Amino acid sequence: MKKGAAAVWWVVAIVVVLAVAEVHEAAAAAPCNPVELSPCLGAISGSQPPSEECCSKLKEQEPCFCDYIKNPIFKPYIDSPNAKKVAATCGVAFPKC
Repeated sequence: MKKGAAAVWWVVAIVVVLAVAEVHEAAAAAPCNPVELSPCLGAISGSQPPSEECCSKLKEQEPCFCDYIKNPIFKPYIDSPNAKKVAATCGVAFPKC
């Protein structure tokens, strides 16, 4: 095999490995679905403390918060003082979007 062909194969192999790693990482991340936060509704809209399930869902959906805040339908709930309080109680960092 010539040097040029070997270099091309190395580049192709590296690209394939990176693509597979990216697909695997994307599959491991939870999909953004605001319905997943429904266990937190009582804590966000009232004065109930967040449940373990709520905290778990907040941590799972944390990468999605900025997308939810940008959505005018979800923003009043996600960006409310109670939602920030619930997130703090659960130990979830609230993003500055």
